[in-house]
Amino acid sequence: MRAQEITFLKLVQGDKQFQVPLYQRTYSWGREQLTRLWEDVGELVDQHLSGDAAAPHFLGSVVLAPGQIQAGGVQRWLVVDGQQRLTTLMLAFTALRDHLKETGDPRGVDRVHRQILVNEFHEGVDHYRLLPTQADREAYTACVQSRAEAGGGDNIGAAYRFFRGALAEGRETGDERWIASVETVLKDLLSIVEITAESGDNVYRIFESINNTGVGLSQSDLLRNYVFMLLPKRGERVYQELWLPMQQSLGPKNLELLVWLDLVVRGHHKTKQSEIYREQQKRLQPLAGDEDALQGEVAQLAERGRRFLRIVQPHREPSPSLRAVLERLAAWGGQTHYPLALHLLDLVDTSSTTPDDAAQALLYVESYLVRRLICQTPTTGLNRIFMEAPKELETDRPAAEAVRRFLSGRRRRWPSDDELREAIRSKPFYWSGRPPQRSYILRRLEESYRPTEPVDFAKASLSVEHILPQRPAPAWFELLADETESNETPQELHDLLVHTLGNLTLTGDNTKLSNHPFDRKQQILESSALRMNLEIASAQRWGKAEILDRADRLAGRSVELWPGPIGGVKPAGEEWAGWAELRAALVAMPSGTWTSYGDVAELIGSHPVPVGTYLGSNPAVVGAHRVLTADGKVSPAFHWPDGSDRQPPEDLLRSEGVRFDPSCRAHRSQRLTAAELATLLGKDVAQQDSHDPLPDGEDAAAAERFRTQLQEHWPEAFAGVRSVLDFWRRQGGYTDYGRHGETSCFPMLDAGTSQRPHLMWPVAIYPVSGTVEVVFQYLKDRSPFDDTEQRRELLHRLNQIEGIDLPEAKLELRPSFPVQVLAEHGDEICGVLDWFVHTAALDLARRA
Repeated sequence: MRAQEITFLKLVQGDKQFQVPLYQRTYSWGREQLTRLWEDVGELVDQHLSGDAAAPHFLGSVVLAPGQIQAGGVQRWLVVDGQQRLTTLMLAFTALRDHLKETGDPRGVDRVHRQILVNEFHEGVDHYRLLPTQADREAYTACVQSRAEAGGGDNIGAAYRFFRGALAEGRETGDERWIASVETVLKDLLSIVEITAESGDNVYRIFESINNTGVGLSQSDLLRNYVFMLLPKRGERVYQELWLPMQQSLGPKNLELLVWLDLVVRGHHKTKQSEIYREQQKRLQPLAGDEDALQGEVAQLAERGRRFLRIVQPHREPSPSLRAVLERLAAWGGQTHYPLALHLLDLVDTSSTTPDDAAQALLYVESYLVRRLICQTPTTGLNRIFMEAPKELETDRPAAEAVRRFLSGRRRRWPSDDELREAIRSKPFYWSGRPPQRSYILRRLEESYRPTEPVDFAKASLSVEHILPQRPAPAWFELLADETESNETPQELHDLLVHTLGNLTLTGDNTKLSNHPFDRKQQILESSALRMNLEIASAQRWGKAEILDRADRLAGRSVELWPGPIGGVKPAGEEWAGWAELRAALVAMPSGTWTSYGDVAELIGSHPVPVGTYLGSNPAVVGAHRVLTADGKVSPAFHWPDGSDRQPPEDLLRSEGVRFDPSCRAHRSQRLTAAELATLLGKDVAQQDSHDPLPDGEDAAAAERFRTQLQEHWPEAFAGVRSVLDFWRRQGGYTDYGRHGETSCFPMLDAGTSQRPHLMWPVAIYPVSGTVEVVFQYLKDRSPFDDTEQRRELLHRLNQIEGIDLPEAKLELRPSFPVQVLAEHGDEICGVLDWFVHTAALDLARRA
């Protein structure tokens, strides 16, 4: 085998084709991996635009084996390893080509297409520089050929849509040189090690050896080995007195974090965690031979380790004020604040600032994180901001003032008081951040009432509750009907209000509150120990006016709890963040789907009218043609930009796979709701089917609630559902239940071992609304259904049953069908469930 470091452009140029063998898994990169790659590309683009000499970014290796050279002269290479990054970059270039087409750069389109994507003078499969596995081939070639169905619901389509969105958003924020720099970076500044096997090598054995290796050394392991190699005389003592206690107190994960944070607070803020050893080695290499200096370095690291322990275990912090804010940040969760927090503790311990000053600085950090979450400010670049902070803070000011000034920088997007108030009134807070962060904000708001007998939140089992229910009974809609605007339905008003902060509270009585009328909820809330619940219970009714009034009161408390940036005013001329979220949502939509103006408005915290106005004045927004009226029709006000040669919106949607009835209404099964759009954007959309296990002893009561609700609301389906669930148990599964008012049922299967459980469930059954959701969203993270083809097979088997019509574009989501199908076609449903269990069993045998 031979190896060489090469740019991506040089790797793919020439009459060649990279074939992914059938023994390789399908393309599997998701949002996390794509985001990480795009952030690396963004850093290189920034360096390139600033004129700095950007060193190539190492992506990893690609292992190739020579295949047959066809008569036409195409050299085939088998991709033994590295297909994920190779496919990802090819999809990035297809998105770049299509972006250049939309921006009116035909020469750029031609250049990218010919240089990267195709073998220009060859036809058939030889035309493509990359040929993925059979399962991915159709989706990939649709992107390369710019077919209407490009960007479907599988992983290939999702990656293509990710890059289309990233490029579209970059165009909004960058100058005219930006897109050219992106092309340069992708072609010439991404470095790959090309490893080529010889013709006699056993390719499959190479593949097995690469993918069945043992656990490698961590970055901190490598650093430890290097340091003690340089300490031949006093290494034993230094290890026993300094390194080992640090290692034991922190544990492996936190030690790895510490050696990275040590670099960041020293000013190496661009160091990635995968490059810790290389950067630390470079820093320590000049000290080789000086054991005094090396011992001092280990001592400094151990001291910083003790400070880091105060961040992850705040009870160790001696200062009450500093301990309190560290506890709050620990409750908030995440590691974003670690670099700045460690830097502040450095300042405290070296007497460069006081504990109270550091505590005030960390309050600004808390405020910055909370306000951004409430306002749903994109998190892109957030880690980089906090990594830059130790180096960028003004040293001639008190720490708190310096931190506030730093975070108030225009490009750092600290929402103003007005933005915070508006977001609390209109944004779907229930989809912001992670569930513990939402609970944290509500807890802090409750504490702001300063009750004489505060609730012990550490012991209380509380969760977020909607006062106006997510799935309301008709009485709620009758109440809302009095407050609707012209051309607005009660359902649309409900959707705009239901997830906002003014409609949410904390309670331990979710199952009691359910979707009861407000007067029944009042009776329950009146016995609550929480002041915010007593305040809600004192209201005479609960509709739009009450929700917005409460939102305003909570906004006032939020402004006091979490101080804003210097100036506290949104910069003039700055675009409202909701429009960026709208653009991101539309580009994330798989081909073959549509959504409504109301769904988009619910997602971004707006109203259908301004959404329609924005799209009407910006019809070039990617995916704008997929936004239809509530009944699925193209709005009469929608027009392509002047001079556009694009098909009429309905024709284009038909070519993508959207079905229309004779009245020109798009099929409702292909509509994406606001919650589904939020899911596609990576939001943690808390649903009742998230399978939060019940506490011991509550399962029997929950099972009885499920049966009672099903019998009450869908009596004709009761026997059929019970029969299907009995069949599931006979197949080795069991049933679990939700903890919310509508007690959902999960047919569970443990396809793992006693040492390693592997839980999965094919559907969630809702006994009040009468729907059965197929949980592709969760299955895509569980073998074997992380393979798109397996999820597609499940979808096809279900769609053969009368009454089920699941769109293929929702293979990442949770499409549903009526619960009556379980009663009317129970045998066919059981046949699909039998296949599901058998498929999981085969996968378990393969993994054993």
